[in-house]
Amino acid sequence: MTQKLPASGGPISDTVLADLAAASRILASQGVVDAFGHVSMRHPSDATRFLMSCSKAPALVTPADIMEYDLDSTPCSANGRGSFLERFIHGEIYKARPDVMSVVHSHSPSVVPFGLVKVGMQAMFHNAAFVASGVPVFDIREKFGATDMLVCNCEKGVALADVMGGKDVVFMRAHGSVACGPTLQTAVFRAVYLEVNARIQHWTTALGQGAPIAALDAEEGRLADSVNQGAGMRAWDLWRSQVRAEVNW
Repeated sequence: MTQKLPASGGPISDTVLADLAAASRILASQGVVDAFGHVSMRHPSDATRFLMSCSKAPALVTPADIMEYDLDSTPCSANGRGSFLERFIHGEIYKARPDVMSVVHSHSPSVVPFGLVKVGMQAMFHNAAFVASGVPVFDIREKFGATDMLVCNCEKGVALADVMGGKDVVFMRAHGSVACGPTLQTAVFRAVYLEVNARIQHWTTALGQGAPIAALDAEEGRLADSVNQGAGMRAWDLWRSQVRAEVNW
């Protein structure tokens, strides 16, 4: 018996498809993703659907690769294309967080250590203000024991979303991280500057040789992040123009 596919949430504009494809390429060019990792956004006219590329290296994604999913992470129409095994990260966060409109999952190398040691990430500078509210760590073995580390079903996605709670970022032990935002542009900004912030903290720790770090406190982070919601578009405009220079969309 053929499984009935979820209904589409409606047509998507070419501009939205192009921006989501561009976001994948931006994350690759900024060193956040390589052959692995993915970015999604909630359907602009149906909160019960989200958009993400088929299983493909981010730097190669085009608008034609964008697929639509319901919040159980079932594709509405695959047309022979494969899906990312960890699409459940996205679907379950969208279920749990109505405020989230975009999700980025990556394995950016400077960030990974923060899921392995009991050293919290601090907001090193204003562009990483979103870190100041704290970043929880999801350890998949706490609920599921020894696994292949992949969030490959709804149950594991729920566990991740539970640990993330109301934060903008969550680390994944021995795996990577997730960054979210109220817009596609903000989620990309946060994923990029999470990696930058991690590098700066590594340098600062080495430079200070254990001395206290004068990082942003929670209130400074809140104030700076509110500014970044708008100012971050400057970064998006730059990165998006670089993609346009490479491809005709």
